[in-house]
Amino acid sequence: MKKLVIISLGVLLLSLQSCWWYSFTGASIDPEINTFSVSYFPNNAPLVQPTLSQSFTDALKEKLTSQTDLILVKSGGDLRFSGEITGYSTRPIAIQGNETAAMNRLSVTIKVQFENTFDDKQSFETNFTRYQDYESSLSLSAVEGTLIDEINEQLVEDVFNKAVVNW
Repeated sequence: MKKLVIISLGVLLLSLQSCWWYSFTGASIDPEINTFSVSYFPNNAPLVQPTLSQSFTDALKEKLTSQTDLILVKSGGDLRFSGEITGYSTRPIAIQGNETAAMNRLSVTIKVQFENTFDDKQSFETNFTRYQDYESSLSLSAVEGTLIDEINEQLVEDVFNKAVVNW
C-alpha cells in the first residue's frame, strides 16, 4: 500500500512538472517572462467619463498582479499593454409599445495593443466592447459607478484571456 502511494505521488509530481507554465487561472506564460507594464489608457471617446481611464488601467494592473507571478514595472515589461478608450455611450433598448425605452445600455469600447517581447506571434491589436443594461427609470448618474465596475471587470477579463490565456 505504501508503495502505491509513493508511486502515485511520483506520477502526480511528474505530471505537474510537465505543465510548468500553466497556472490554475488558465494563464500559460513562458517562464522566461518575468515582468509586465501597463500604460495609462486615455479616454478618447466622444463622450468622456472622467474616472474611466484610471479605473480601467488600475483594474488591468490588479488582474495581472493577482492572477500571475509577473512583476509590474513602469515601462518596458516583457509583456506590454497599451491602448485607449475609444467608445463610451448610452442608448435606449427594449422599446415599449408607447415608444419609450424599458431599458438603456451603457457600452464601453477599448482598443488594446499587446506586445509579447518573447513571442511576437502572441502580440495583438484588438478592440473589445462590453456593455451593461439598466432600467430606464434609473438615471445614468445613479447607476454609472456600478455599471463601469462591471464593464471594467469584463473588459479586463477579455484582455487577460486574449493575452495570457491565449483564447
